[in-house]
Amino acid sequence: MAQVKRIRRKIDGILVLDKPRGLTSNAALQKIRWLLNAEKAGHTGSLDPLATGVLPLCFGEATKFSQYLLDADKGYETLMHLGVTTATGDAEGEVLERRDVSVDRDALEAVLSRFRGEISQIPPMYSALKRDGQPLYKLARAGEVVEREPRSVTIGRLDLLSFEPPFARLSVACSKGTYIRTLVEDIGQALGAGAHVAELRRTQAGPFSLDQAISLESLEQAHAEGGSEALDRFLLPADSGLEHWPLLQLSEHSSYYWLHGQPVRAPQAPKFGMVRVQDHEGRFIGIGEVSDDGRIAPRRLIRSE
Repeated sequence: MAQVKRIRRKIDGILVLDKPRGLTSNAALQKIRWLLNAEKAGHTGSLDPLATGVLPLCFGEATKFSQYLLDADKGYETLMHLGVTTATGDAEGEVLERRDVSVDRDALEAVLSRFRGEISQIPPMYSALKRDGQPLYKLARAGEVVEREPRSVTIGRLDLLSFEPPFARLSVACSKGTYIRTLVEDIGQALGAGAHVAELRRTQAGPFSLDQAISLESLEQAHAEGGSEALDRFLLPADSGLEHWPLLQLSEHSSYYWLHGQPVRAPQAPKFGMVRVQDHEGRFIGIGEVSDDGRIAPRRLIRSE
């Protein structure tokens, strides 16, 4: 008997998942996509399988704006295990070296102060960055080590929450592209003890926090009780990741031309930058950029049915 092809739903919005430990970000995305029976889906930057916490998933028209969430600042809590270095920089890697830990709280606090603000990081070999089309983690698994360019990142907050040697729990707020594994390894090296990430939990991704995150277990239960449509209540609007942007509402006339790709003028528009745009009925219709002549040029449009 021929298998009936599943007809997926056209749904738009963002679901903030509390990713469980052990799943890749893509595996989590595909699982939630299946539960929602969604036609189009994408995530906003990978979390390591070891990591848990905030993973915004975009569906339908919201995928057009996922890059802006990828570029957003992040927040984490991590448990640093001093005295042990691993091949991957986290608890899942092979142990490379063990050292005695003779570090007190004052010494740790002094070292942490050196890692606040703008710092330089060398991305780890076990990362999704690509070299000649190959992810670095695949090269690392084959025993290859290639040179990586240092990159500047910003550590906006680095607080010591608790310290019970050899473990230290840290709270981190950082810019996009920051590797917490590298941060922990560099702190361990500066202390002369080595270190790796024992636990990692993302607490913030752009405007989204753990307060908004839904567990996989809750989503599976909702699906079991009411099917795919029962999960729709967890979806946030497609522009919910951009709510810190200025919001402009266009007239019916301007909305028509803007949705056909033409720049328009709008009252109370800022002098520069990106804006969210609504039509005359208050519906989100895309994002635009203020051009030199003061008009709002369309950059991403919401598809009209």
